[in-house]
Amino acid sequence: MEFKLGNGVAIVLPTLPITVTAILIIYLLVRWSKKLETRRFTVFFYFLISTYIAPIYSHSTEGKTFALWLPLGFIAVLFYLFLNERNHPSKIKASILGFCVALYQLILQYVG
Repeated sequence: MEFKLGNGVAIVLPTLPITVTAILIIYLLVRWSKKLETRRFTVFFYFLISTYIAPIYSHSTEGKTFALWLPLGFIAVLFYLFLNERNHPSKIKASILGFCVALYQLILQYVG
């Protein structure tokens, strides 16, 4: 969506499915963070770290490049949660939600 304000100034918003998904993700993270007694903001960090993807291997030929991407943030958070004694279900839910976003990013990397 694009709203023109005049003199070449415009506000550009993402498409409706992306906006609805972002609102749903924020709602879930706020709801899960309220279940924690202390350090409620950590749920957001677990989500953000879990969304990180990185290429671990790349190979290029004539004109084409292949890169193998992995959700390294989710793997790191998963190891930390299961090796740590204080894992809360809200933190696990937030990291799984971040993994879903990372999978979406992986699909965009390979399709686009």
